[in-house]
Amino acid sequence: MRQNHHPQPDDRGSGARPAYQGAPANALPLTASEDRQWATMAHFGGILGFIPALVIFLVFRDRGPFTAQESKEALNFTLPPTIVALVAWLLSFIPVIGWVFAILNALLWVIIAVSSVVAGIEVNRGRPYRYRLNLRRIT
Repeated sequence: MRQNHHPQPDDRGSGARPAYQGAPANALPLTASEDRQWATMAHFGGILGFIPALVIFLVFRDRGPFTAQESKEALNFTLPPTIVALVAWLLSFIPVIGWVFAILNALLWVIIAVSSVVAGIEVNRGRPYRYRLNLRRIT
């Protein structure tokens, strides 16, 4: 895609048109309601692993303080067990002992899902949530 920095004549021959002017990249701050909504979604997204919390953290961390705090908490909580669950899922294909890893994988996802729902409900009520077992490596 070519950007025009110099005026170009238009199709009707009426002269030069101004160079393309883009919109500013600054996003507006979240309202209190939106801030709580995105913080809640970061926790509920834990049911799917760490990706939803990561995306919400990266997109909204500078737009809402509650979203920044809660998405970081959700990301810190969901990242390690998601990685362990993926490894357990891969190891579940090993003949004879794979069933042990399959059970471990299922248990991890149940723990992540239940914890994420509990946290999402609390955050939706406007209360900050701290997971009991959280490494908090992302600061």
